[in-house]
Amino acid sequence: MTMAPPLAIGQPTDRVDGRSKVSGTAHYTADHTFDNMSYAFLVGARVASGRVTSIDASEALASEGVLAVLTHENLPRIATQPPLIPSLAGMPAPGQTFFPLQDDVVHYEGQPVAIVVADTLERAQWAAALVRVTYDETPFVVTIDQGRDQAYEPEAIFAGFIPGRNQRGDINAGLAQADVRIDAEYTYAANNHNPIEPSATTAVWDGDELTLHDATQGVAATQLTVAALLGLTPSKIRVISHFVGGSFGCKAMIWAHPALSAMAARYVERPVKLALTRADMFTSVGFREEQVQHITLGATEEGRLTALRHHKLSPTSHFDNWAEPSLGVASQMYACPNYEGVYELFRANTMTPTFMRAPGEASGMFALESTMDELAHRIGVDPVELRLRNHTDVDPNTGNPWSSEGLAECLRRGAERFGWQRRAPEPRSHRDGNWLIGYGMATAGYPVYGPNNPQRARARIYADGSAVVQAATPDFGTGVSTVMTQVAADALGIPFERCRFEGGDTVLPTIAAAVGSSGSGMISAAVHTAATNLRDQLIRLAISDAESPLHGADPGAITVQSGRMRLRERPDTGETYSELMHRNFLPDTDATGAWSPSSQTTQYGMMTFGAQFAEVAVDVDLGVVRVRRMVGAFAPGRVLNPKTARSQLMGGMIWGLGQALLEANYMDPRRGRWVADSLGDYLIPVNADAPDVDVELVEVEDKIVNPLGVKGVGEVGQVGVAAAIANAIHHATGRRVRKLPITIEDLL
Repeated sequence: MTMAPPLAIGQPTDRVDGRSKVSGTAHYTADHTFDNMSYAFLVGARVASGRVTSIDASEALASEGVLAVLTHENLPRIATQPPLIPSLAGMPAPGQTFFPLQDDVVHYEGQPVAIVVADTLERAQWAAALVRVTYDETPFVVTIDQGRDQAYEPEAIFAGFIPGRNQRGDINAGLAQADVRIDAEYTYAANNHNPIEPSATTAVWDGDELTLHDATQGVAATQLTVAALLGLTPSKIRVISHFVGGSFGCKAMIWAHPALSAMAARYVERPVKLALTRADMFTSVGFREEQVQHITLGATEEGRLTALRHHKLSPTSHFDNWAEPSLGVASQMYACPNYEGVYELFRANTMTPTFMRAPGEASGMFALESTMDELAHRIGVDPVELRLRNHTDVDPNTGNPWSSEGLAECLRRGAERFGWQRRAPEPRSHRDGNWLIGYGMATAGYPVYGPNNPQRARARIYADGSAVVQAATPDFGTGVSTVMTQVAADALGIPFERCRFEGGDTVLPTIAAAVGSSGSGMISAAVHTAATNLRDQLIRLAISDAESPLHGADPGAITVQSGRMRLRERPDTGETYSELMHRNFLPDTDATGAWSPSSQTTQYGMMTFGAQFAEVAVDVDLGVVRVRRMVGAFAPGRVLNPKTARSQLMGGMIWGLGQALLEANYMDPRRGRWVADSLGDYLIPVNADAPDVDVELVEVEDKIVNPLGVKGVGEVGQVGVAAAIANAIHHATGRRVRKLPITIEDLL
């Protein structure tokens, strides 16, 4: 009996683009050059609030090679400012409802007040330093201490998608019946985006048609946003983004620079490349906001939650009600009948904050999971056991069952893999020379998001038996080209090596921006549907072909393996795609496929669950913290490629370490600007900081979220890490730190 070839899905396949990336042949946005190229450089405001009173560009314009200096005085007005809509919605997705260089008002330090365009980057940069700007400065607010008294409760946050207040049960009654109450405040420094590749756009006009090479998570989002800003039909704009050097949220929404590059290119009538500097990344692409979270938790003597009050205060811009949704997953994680979550905002002289990996989940779960650990210590219950006692089979906010779960298994398997049973419960129980050793854990969760509009893909097969599948999504480091090739190969029934994926171009079928860990689910659904439609199309052709061995067969009785259609019960009866296509004079044929979330999804709670474990060593004398190892167990539904999935989860866990111990930026309250604007001052983990990271994948079947049951792993790996490390520090030292990042000064 002939054995069926193994499925490509589920195999730890190497990245198909790995060789081009490590050899330097992969072209990123700023690598593209064109004839008659010119370069743009931004001039940012040096005050946090006020008005531009004068701009003297004469010296810059006289500098060699300078083509233009664009300011609010000569830059054309935008056609319209689209509303703030998350890019997953498949609509224009500006990063904020403010576009610079339209008037003389300065809202925040670093806001573009001029653009210099020259024939080389160096000349543009030099001329930018020659632009003289004067200001009428006005008072500003940039920190929580300055803005706390101006706080208000918004009706909604997150572009209006999330209510400013969420309640269930009776919070006061729940706290009154609690045997144990914990009241704690957590503070967080702001975080800034620093992917390897800073954002960049190259704009090229050909008559009235515009091509943008843009570093973006969604080419359609760039296309639609720039079209709205410039007053063009989207059909006149093509956006290309084959390789993106990391994003993590800063390239999810569309900031000003793509449209500015297009406006500059039209002005100078030459291609324009606008590549943000590292310093620009701190003032041009959003950030994770400074915040304070206050939790009041009530529980019985056995540790069963009776009430959870969770409030958050954070700054937003003058023009948008934005806060990362820190209270979302924290409100859903445990069975707690009485809950109150409230967001408070104040207007600050900053740009609008934005998505940053695990936006809200990473911060909100730090507060909740630190408090849960404190509860476990207070009542003498093992932290893992406490989570299991409060486990819920339904979404507490709706009462709907989870589409799939796996949290309890993640907790148990993660604890076993970590060696949790060796942990003595009392702090300062473990020591290694001058190092105090601590063990900590936390749960993790991330919502399963879906697009609002249909996601489309195209599959084409050639008479030689090879195939290509296409969708507009770019590859920003997640391995989408590899994984979608696996999906298409299995749906078509051909070997992985005979299939390839093309993406990152708006001429291809539209896919929404792959944000919110939604990429693998929605793109695989569209690719699977397109490839399945193509397979079924060829099967129908064979059935209708009088010369085919499959003529007149029941289509449900036909399977395809290694490019050969055959009867399931008589595998010797059949023919290959190539034989069928050659006989019917088909050099190639294709099919499209579209997928939209089912209305059935509203009947379920949808979440990816996990559990994080960390071992830390704290120097008794110096307060230095070293994370020695981390273990994470996650239940992301069906795993399409365990190698790329583990890579994503490992990266998230390392970022969680950075969030816990390193990443921080602060606004100077005297000058209204970021203290750090480079990687010399803004600390992120490097290889020397990275401990052993062990990832356990707990596969759970999910028949609700999408055709392949894929939930996504891009962000859940970060959630819970900071809390696990903080809890481990408490176990090592007996000191509870309620701030991020945790520094040496907190432990001395």
